[in-house]
Amino acid sequence: MARLLSRAGVGIIQLRDKAAGHELLTTEACGLARSLKNTQTLFIVNDDVSVAKLSGADGVHLGQCDASVKVARRVLGKNKIIGKSCSSLAQAIAAQRQGADYLGIGPVFPTLLKPRTKALGLNSVSRLKGLIHIPYYAIGDIKLSNLGKVLKSGVCGVDLCRAVLKAKDAQSAIIKFKRKLN
Repeated sequence: MARLLSRAGVGIIQLRDKAAGHELLTTEACGLARSLKNTQTLFIVNDDVSVAKLSGADGVHLGQCDASVKVARRVLGKNKIIGKSCSSLAQAIAAQRQGADYLGIGPVFPTLLKPRTKALGLNSVSRLKGLIHIPYYAIGDIKLSNLGKVLKSGVCGVDLCRAVLKAKDAQSAIIKFKRKLN
C-alpha cells in the first residue's frame, strides 16, 4: 500500500499504529522505511522516537503526551523532521518555540481517530495565520467536500487518513485530492 500511495504522489506517509507493541511497531516501521527508500515520499513514525531512529525514518510526529521536541531532536539529530500535534493556539505557539519543523492542527472536524478530542473548527485554525511561521497541516475528517474551506483557513496542507484509506479506490481518491489541492 505504501508504494501505491507513493506512486500516486503522496508526499508523506505516517505510520500510526496505536495497538502495536514496540517490537511490532519497529518491524512495521523498518518495512515501510525500506519500501519508501529512494522515493519522493517522506516516512514519519507517529509518537515513538526510538522506533523512528531504529527504522531510519525521515522523522517523528509527536503527540502532546509524547517525548518533547527537544528530546526528539537530541535522539534523531538536526536533519530529521519533527512534527507536533496541537489542538490549541497555545500548544501551536509552544511547539513552534520548541523547534518543531511542522504542526498537525486538529482535529478540525470531529473524527473517529480522536473521539475524545473536541473539534477546533475552521475559525480556530484561521487564528494561526501570522502567528505560526512553520508549516501547519489540518487534521481531522478532511474530505473533498470540505477541502476548499480548510485550505482558505491558511493551512499549508492537509492530513488525509480515512478519506484515502477507506476509499474504494485509494489511488483515485489521491488524484482527486491532488487536483483540488493544486
